Amino acid sequence: MNRPEISVALPVFNEADNLDELNERLTRVLTATGRTWEIVYVDDGSADASFEKMAAFARGDPRLRALRFSRNFGHQMALTAGVDAARGRIVAVMDADLQDPPELLSEMLKKIDEGYEVVYAQRTKREGESAFKLWTAHVFYRLLQRWTNVEIPVDVGDFRLMGPRAVAAFRRLRERHRFIRGMTAWVGFPQVGVPYVRPPRTRGETKFPLRKMLRFALDGLTSFSHVPLQLATWLGFLVSAFAFLYILVVLTLWILKINVPGWTTLMVFVLLLGGVQLTVIGVLGEYLGRIYDEVKGRPLYLVAEEVGGEEPGPDPAPV
Repeated sequence: MNRPEISVALPVFNEADNLDELNERLTRVLTATGRTWEIVYVDDGSADASFEKMAAFARGDPRLRALRFSRNFGHQMALTAGVDAARGRIVAVMDADLQDPPELLSEMLKKIDEGYEVVYAQRTKREGESAFKLWTAHVFYRLLQRWTNVEIPVDVGDFRLMGPRAVAAFRRLRERHRFIRGMTAWVGFPQVGVPYVRPPRTRGETKFPLRKMLRFALDGLTSFSHVPLQLATWLGFLVSAFAFLYILVVLTLWILKINVPGWTTLMVFVLLLGGVQLTVIGVLGEYLGRIYDEVKGRPLYLVAEEVGGEEPGPDPAPV
């Protein structure tokens, strides 16, 4: 079977309003490259007409395929499924909300042709977002870069191109709590960024409210850093040191027979120690929960339906 040179994998969750424009722009850009291509849409359990639209695209063009999950498995799993299903030598991953402009793919492909194995889109400006979200994103990326043992570029989302070696390496990474922008940095190989201004969302609603943002940030930090465990250890040492000093103070006052009422102080230290212990237990629980998820060995996702395309050939051998 003739494989396309470029595959574009797109996770989709309730993006029916954006799909017509996205598909038109993306097919136009890919055709203009003069290369063979395919688009792999992955529906992550949408409740709107997203899959019906993707299926219609796939029935009308053999270069398009639509996969539907059996339920909502999450954005990172949908991206993973898209990369797993891709048949191209080069694989692009991007979101379906049109905040990742398809037109940037042409410039990113030039970097692949120059010999880079991973080309990521780096945001120089994020339009249409609140000051709180901009500030928290700024802090998160820089803390992640400082605390992890992998050089994860700042201000970079999941919009990127991967060459054949990077794709083969990525497919071998099967952890459940996935932080794809960190995983693609971990595989190494020559990498470079392409700057762009991220446009505002014009249709639909963000799929990353504060709760999901915090969970995503925690996944990124715990997947690539032991710093939370180390912070818990140092916090325990710090509190223990204060407690030891306080014991010396109490003994000194007892020797000097100075009667000092100690109820308030006692309660403060009991609550402080209790809070520290619960914090440390919580940190340990986060890592233990991830170990528990991994050892169960369940599949990362389940595909309920696929529309379009030919029967896939064997996956390329890992490099």
